[in-house]
Amino acid sequence: MNPHPTIHPSKAPAKTSPWTAATASTIGSVLEYYDFFVYGPMAALVFGAIFFPSGDPGLAAVLSLSTFAVGFIARPLGGIVIGHLGDRVGRKKMLLFTFFLTGLVTVGIGLLPTYAQVGVWAPIMLVSLRFLQGIGLGGEWGGAALLAVEHAPEAKRGFFGSLVQAGAPIGVILSSGVVAILTGTLSRADLLAWGWRIPFLLSVILVIFGLVLRMKISETPDFEKAAATPAAKEKLPLVVALRRYPKQILAMIGVHVSDTTLGFMQGVFIIGFATTTLGISPTVALMANIASSITNLITTPLAGIISDRFGPRRILVTATAALALWAFPMFWLMETKSVAALFVVMSANGIIVGMLFSQQATLFAAVLDPKVRYTGMSIGFQVATVIGGGFGPLIAQALQNNAGGATWSISGYLVLVALVALGCAVYLTSRRVQYVATTPAAAPSLHAPQR
Repeated sequence: MNPHPTIHPSKAPAKTSPWTAATASTIGSVLEYYDFFVYGPMAALVFGAIFFPSGDPGLAAVLSLSTFAVGFIARPLGGIVIGHLGDRVGRKKMLLFTFFLTGLVTVGIGLLPTYAQVGVWAPIMLVSLRFLQGIGLGGEWGGAALLAVEHAPEAKRGFFGSLVQAGAPIGVILSSGVVAILTGTLSRADLLAWGWRIPFLLSVILVIFGLVLRMKISETPDFEKAAATPAAKEKLPLVVALRRYPKQILAMIGVHVSDTTLGFMQGVFIIGFATTTLGISPTVALMANIASSITNLITTPLAGIISDRFGPRRILVTATAALALWAFPMFWLMETKSVAALFVVMSANGIIVGMLFSQQATLFAAVLDPKVRYTGMSIGFQVATVIGGGFGPLIAQALQNNAGGATWSISGYLVLVALVALGCAVYLTSRRVQYVATTPAAAPSLHAPQR
């Protein structure tokens, strides 16, 4: 039997309720995924024409989509820098900073002048803002996850940790809905002239709501307890995390690559595959993506509740096995060119991603010392996001091209990703991994054995 890892709460009473902390954390995930699934379509549909008019539509599209990659490149850097500061000065301060930075930049993109107005300065400003946005997003998840998990009761940390992850499908639903409305109601001329600004400016609502919530929360009990210990703060959390927990961080990367690969492949490659290869309407494909987010949203907290009872291993093993078994039938169904089949595929993907994603906030925090948790979790999560999200759709497209348009190689790649994630999940939930107690005097508590 394999135990379920948990983190010990500090003895100091929490000043913020678990629900308030989880809500303040979740709003960050909503903004993060809202931005991604707004920026992607706008980069593909609009930015090439208004920021990179070269006379060559293909070149303009490539240059536009390259700004999308800039955000991924900046994320690990943001995770390292902000994670370091979060382990040194506290979770709350850095979460206020990351949310303000991310929100300010997102709104700023919506206010940018175009190439026709200021020339080459327009793409320079766009790339600069995208890089700053990546920095902010890179430091957001680790702190948000810890804010929820470290404020939660020990017996419900799986559930409250999953709520942070539930922000992802909410962000996708909001962004897909906004983009679908814009593309369905505005002409191409209106979209280029002013319509593209609307989704970015709408994010100010999320920013204001999130900042108000985060202003009210207190520092997490785990950080306060660790900071009160003499010489508790590490001068270089990055060095300490990599030296003490290299296997754990590598395993985090292996686990998170699975859901980012499937999720981002669906959000970018599969939507493109459905519209260009299968001939399905872009609006229908976006609606199917919303259906996927709904099943994801339902699955994520349910998996968190189950993990509090039975442990994360059963959830992760089931999810990784499902991904491996589903990789080939997924494309077989889509290739029937049936709209109903596309909705089935997208909805099933949402369930698998929800199960994989739901466990990560609580599980990753459980294997790291509070003094380096923010840094270690951010490194593992953001490196995996770059691999799975930044390169996943590109790898899928390259594999399809090399296979003459066939999809079997993409399915094979997903099976490989699933097997790697399975091994990493088993390692992180095994007795070989050190589960760190929050208080020095406390021994690691391991409950809810796998049956």
